[in-house]
Amino acid sequence: MTGNSDPLSPRAKLAVTAGKAVAAASRAAGRGSGSVIGGKVALKLDPDLLARLAQHLDVVLVSATNGKTTTTRLIAEALGAAGPVVSNALGANMPAGITSALAGGSDARYGVIEVDEKYLAGVARDTDPKCIALLNLSRDQLDRAAETRMLAENWREGLAGSKSVVVANADDPLVVWAASSSPNVIWVAAGQMWKDDAWSCPSCGGVMQRPGDDWFCGECGFRRPTPSWALSGDHVLDPHGSAWPIHLQLPGRANKANAASSAAVAAVFGVPPQVALERMYQVQAVAGRYDVVQFQQRDLRLLLAKNPAGWLETFSLIDPPPTPVILSVNARGADGTDTSWLWDVDYTRLTGHPICVIGDRKLDLAVRLEVANQNFQVCDNLDQAVSMSPHGRIEVIANYTAFQDLRRRVGN
Repeated sequence: MTGNSDPLSPRAKLAVTAGKAVAAASRAAGRGSGSVIGGKVALKLDPDLLARLAQHLDVVLVSATNGKTTTTRLIAEALGAAGPVVSNALGANMPAGITSALAGGSDARYGVIEVDEKYLAGVARDTDPKCIALLNLSRDQLDRAAETRMLAENWREGLAGSKSVVVANADDPLVVWAASSSPNVIWVAAGQMWKDDAWSCPSCGGVMQRPGDDWFCGECGFRRPTPSWALSGDHVLDPHGSAWPIHLQLPGRANKANAASSAAVAAVFGVPPQVALERMYQVQAVAGRYDVVQFQQRDLRLLLAKNPAGWLETFSLIDPPPTPVILSVNARGADGTDTSWLWDVDYTRLTGHPICVIGDRKLDLAVRLEVANQNFQVCDNLDQAVSMSPHGRIEVIANYTAFQDLRRRVGN
């Protein structure tokens, strides 16, 4: 870290005050939480502010393509057993948003920080984390993010020789490749449903062999490490072989995997698995995800899915046919403007569901569904889609900005 050892030096105090004022003005103008613009202003006034704000904290960084917001929330809940926590709970995960979040944590002991994949190495340099959790890497925002192999290489270079304890998913070859440069890794068998970004070896480019849950490269010998933590059905297995039950209000196998990784992180800070997992039960929804809301006298469950891996996991947790489904896709800046990823999603998994399609790119999605031989209707907006959906709870699946649009429309 650089600069004054006092995290609240006069310059830092000025930067924090100015950032909070700009954020408040942004909120008053109805332009969102203001955390990003507030953080940008604060960092402009003190470029070392993030490092200063993190100096008094035991920091955990969480990065992944999918699940990082939820896992960040689960870890924050678990570490709350040991002391006050500050976290960027709403998902503003680039340096400006992270700086805004930490500016409100002067009394905290722990900082639990979600980090965008591209910014992990830089944020790690600034915050000197005690622990880094790496969950998965898959294709996402193809026009903005680097190709997955390049991201893995960036992580690998950024973590080389790191003093941090790295908690990493042993079932994702890209994550294993990235984490293997770190001298202190705790491997978690968290699973990997989406495998289409990891058929070639990140070490040598050879073809990966995938017998059962194992994987290895037959050419260079790069292989799955032996995990010390594991998700096993509805339990987390710790390094001693003890099985701890997972009781979550969040649905799906993916969230059990997130809980397993979170329990491993909590143990790094001395929070026992039983305590950590019990506290995770308190999490009902994460920034609107999984919320069930009332709209037009109907129950809608709001589900976020931003990329092929996320859609695959989401399809596995929705209620079975003939539950109606509404799909909404945008392609704005925060989503990535390239919608070619729609063709990587297996929409045949929706066979038997009545489907309505909305969003800025509803016609792109309609073409994809037609090729997948799905029965669907294209609707102008959420109101029309709900009115045209059969009775019963509706599963609403949307990508990032489409999800935010839906939350505003239903008043969530």
